[in-house]
Amino acid sequence: MNIKTSIYFMLCCLPLLVACGGNKQDMPGEKYKTLTVALGSQTLQSDYPATLRGRQAVEVRPQVSGTITDICINEGDAVHRGQVLFIIDQVPYRAALETALANVKSAEAQLQTARLIANSKEELYKEKVVSDFDRQTARNELLAAEAALAQAKAEETNARNNLSYTEVKSPVDGVASMIPYRVGALVSSSITEPLVTVSDDAEIYAYFTMAENQMLDLIQEYGSLEEACHKMPAVTLTMSNGNAYKEAGHINAISGTVDEGTGGVTLRAAFPNQAHLLRNGGSGIISIPTVYKDCIVIPQSATYELQNRIFTWKVVDGKTQSAPISVYKYNDGKTYIVLSGLKAGDVIIAEGAGLMREGTAINTEHVSTDK
Repeated sequence: MNIKTSIYFMLCCLPLLVACGGNKQDMPGEKYKTLTVALGSQTLQSDYPATLRGRQAVEVRPQVSGTITDICINEGDAVHRGQVLFIIDQVPYRAALETALANVKSAEAQLQTARLIANSKEELYKEKVVSDFDRQTARNELLAAEAALAQAKAEETNARNNLSYTEVKSPVDGVASMIPYRVGALVSSSITEPLVTVSDDAEIYAYFTMAENQMLDLIQEYGSLEEACHKMPAVTLTMSNGNAYKEAGHINAISGTVDEGTGGVTLRAAFPNQAHLLRNGGSGIISIPTVYKDCIVIPQSATYELQNRIFTWKVVDGKTQSAPISVYKYNDGKTYIVLSGLKAGDVIIAEGAGLMREGTAINTEHVSTDK
């Protein structure tokens, strides 16, 4: 094809190109996943790290000094209140008790003698055989003998107690810890490490900390901390191995003071532990549910932030329109509870809100309704 022929062909096609440009048609809107806003319910789970403690965890220490002659339990045994756990050398304490008993008998004999003398002096004084001084002296000796007997009996009681303390008994029902001492070890009431710790774990307490502002929310919601303890829903425990504990617990104590160092408030949740699965000193995660009814819930993927404000994209007349919203201050990390800015029936962009632009055409024929 020569140059003249090419120019002729272009001139012939030019009217057609102009005609096509004059009849340009709008392209259809893009397809986006959308959501029709509706009222519903939402349950938020607030998680808190917790430390587990037995209902009672008692450090057992000796009340007398001596060497351990017998350990009557194995480490980790279940023990009962009053059960003998350790025996401390009883020989010196038996001897002390026998001495105290002998002293009591001696004091009783001296008292009998003093009583006879005092009675005799009384009779002789009536006969004017002895002076009043002699009579008073006999009375005083009788009082001294009575005091000596009382002192001897007190020493006997002390000796009996000391002998009984050589049998170290469990003060509570529970489970024994590891035992740091062995037979032959010298122990006393001043030892730094207890003989054993007995934990009553029939019920386990989970201690966790809540921020001060969350505590204030509880007071405003329930009226007082006491009412919060009675009316808060059951809580759940996730054990340290990641599994959920099958028994639900309840919050039964809330600290009345705020820790100045952490700004937190300590709460206690109680869990039944008949199977002894939970142990004193363990850890877990406490989850507290909060149910919100008749509220608007949207995915966080349907929102974006600008200058510390949260926005979503409404679909109005087939085009996107930016809409500021206010949300509840707590969330589950996936959704928001909307307090204002949306109403039931509004259609919003469900995903990719951060990539949208104002006035983007949306193919409304493909709107999906998600709840």
